[in-house]
Amino acid sequence: MPSTTFARTRVAFVAFAVTAGLTLGGGLTLVAGEPAQAAPKVYANCTAVNKAFSGGIAKPGIKVNLVTKANKTVEKRALKGSVKFDKALYAANAKHDRDKDGIACEKS
Repeated sequence: MPSTTFARTRVAFVAFAVTAGLTLGGGLTLVAGEPAQAAPKVYANCTAVNKAFSGGIAKPGIKVNLVTKANKTVEKRALKGSVKFDKALYAANAKHDRDKDGIACEKS
């Protein structure tokens, strides 16, 4: 039965080994990593996107909705609804951005 001092020393060493990324015998490496990020959700269509985010999904930094009119002029309009600004989420759902203005499933 190990003494409490020995047990505390052992726990402290293992914690140090994990933070330092030390290699133990047998090729086992202890590395402290960050928790894995969940993959961004891929929505099937714009109806599903608009149920979650009424204004769509935009790249960070987008300030206006660019709308191309029938005569090929581009009009800047204010964003409508609650727009989610997220780079990874936009990338996963970029197929829904038909006009390629950086906002997927926006309200015009």
